Amino acid sequence: MLHTATIKADQYSPFQSLPVWRSPSRLTVFCDFDGPIINVSDRYYQTYQLALAEVQATYQAQGMTLPIHLLTKEQFWQMKQDRVPDVEIALRSGLQEAQMALFMEGVTRIVNQPALLHQDALQPGVRWALALLHAQGARLVLVTLRCQVQAAQVLHGYGLLRLFSEIYGSQDEGAAYQNLADHKTQLLRQAIASSRSGDRAYDAAWMIGDTEADILAGQATGIPTIALTCGIRSKSYLQRFTPTRIHSDLLSAAHYLVYSQENWAAVVA
Repeated sequence: MLHTATIKADQYSPFQSLPVWRSPSRLTVFCDFDGPIINVSDRYYQTYQLALAEVQATYQAQGMTLPIHLLTKEQFWQMKQDRVPDVEIALRSGLQEAQMALFMEGVTRIVNQPALLHQDALQPGVRWALALLHAQGARLVLVTLRCQVQAAQVLHGYGLLRLFSEIYGSQDEGAAYQNLADHKTQLLRQAIASSRSGDRAYDAAWMIGDTEADILAGQATGIPTIALTCGIRSKSYLQRFTPTRIHSDLLSAAHYLVYSQENWAAVVA
């Protein structure tokens, strides 16, 4: 089940001294959480390590040692960015088909453990990117498959919650890891419906994310998309889905939106 919530942002920004570009267009930026804002690579890699260790321990208790070899962090993350399935990653790590169910059960159970969530880190440049967009009058709406409460807590911890007008998230802890495009599209449709109502109506909007789910959701709702390569998908993989633009990180995307006036005229049909 998907859940939405509204969080009001205050008016503070480290960019208060910057003049706001007074375009007649009102821009709304719908932004994903994991990838564009939060780096989850350490948590995902340790989840992989712990799940393999659990499988090994289970078989060693039965007197059998499996020929497991750990991939390096770089090898693992490159596979994730190329969307190599977890089962294939496990096979390349020495597991056999008979151990897959046990491995996948471990991954699903481990990935959202509180101890591992603390390994997530803010992506470089995110504070500047969000503050710049906010100072220039853009309305920021978080659209994430992460649990809404969890995402709000993380943003609050970094002092960024005030910059977002609303947060749309899931009640399912496993939704973010599954990353289903139809779930993201459903959330984005809800966010758009809310953003088009009353005095919050916008003239232009963009969807920013790091996966095919974000691109497909934007395309399904008629919103131009910016795909970021700092997250869990590589540039070559993202190009297959023909996003409107591809940027390396949220800061470069924010600069593009603020300083390229023609993009403020990307009116949503």
